[in-house]
Amino acid sequence: MKKGLDSPHIPVLLNEVLDGFSDLDDGIFIDCTVGYGGHSKEILLAHPEIELIGIDRDNEAIKFNQNYLQKDFPQRVSLIKGAFSEVLPKILSTRADKVAGILADFGVSSLQLDKKSRGFAFDSDVLDMRMDSSNTKSAKDILNSYSQERLEYIFREYGELKEAKRLSQEIVKYRSKKEITSAKEFSQIIQRVIKSKSKNPSTLPFQAVRIEVNDELGEIERFLDALELFRPSKTTIGVITFHSLEDRLVKNRFRKWAKKCTCPDGVMRCICGGNNALGKILNKKPIIASKEELAKNPRSRSAKLRFFRFS
Repeated sequence: MKKGLDSPHIPVLLNEVLDGFSDLDDGIFIDCTVGYGGHSKEILLAHPEIELIGIDRDNEAIKFNQNYLQKDFPQRVSLIKGAFSEVLPKILSTRADKVAGILADFGVSSLQLDKKSRGFAFDSDVLDMRMDSSNTKSAKDILNSYSQERLEYIFREYGELKEAKRLSQEIVKYRSKKEITSAKEFSQIIQRVIKSKSKNPSTLPFQAVRIEVNDELGEIERFLDALELFRPSKTTIGVITFHSLEDRLVKNRFRKWAKKCTCPDGVMRCICGGNNALGKILNKKPIIASKEELAKNPRSRSAKLRFFRFS
């Protein structure tokens, strides 16, 4: 076996992911956000009979794994470039009975964050934030063309910022004199409005714009819709989220799937039969990083892992 590259990305909650999928035997494992292959490689090593399908909309991630996962496991790995919300339904429509596990890690990879040319970093000289560089809409387009009302909505809904109105006003005022062209420039505008001692004031505004650029919450909703539609039997679903908006979507959908009774509120007696659960939640509370992991990888501090298994 020809050895591939080493991954530059530290996968979060790796041991916890492996524990959650410890009972995999054979069949297909789908990594919906294969990234730089950290979780996938360990799954392949731990389960020699598993076939892995890795999905990612970032072309750099696909190219990397051609020299990382596919070189080490040439007969067991397939890579598909695309949005997981579009690719996953196609796989499940024909092979749902073969799927043993599905993982989705909704975080931005370290390589995307650290590579200044991608425009995710606060001090980047470009303003991009696209996970798929072929997409036409970038952070630069949003900040320079969206109305003040639309910017305020994004900062309030996706960044949960109490300063949403003032920040959107400041952006519109600034761009009336000069186009915003870099993440560094955007960060400087933010610091005029938001003061924070606990974390970088740019964190939540950057999150809000990134969510809008990549339709991240829409992707998660469509991912969950696909799972609900096909309900792959005996399949374990693992989802890693990084902020409350993502976690809320996943938590609420898992709770819905686990409900035995689907009668409307206010019905005195159950008339649905009480056997409508699609499966069960495997951990009632989200799994978070250990102190040891936090010391090694501070980016894991906001990660939450939830598991669900379809019946």
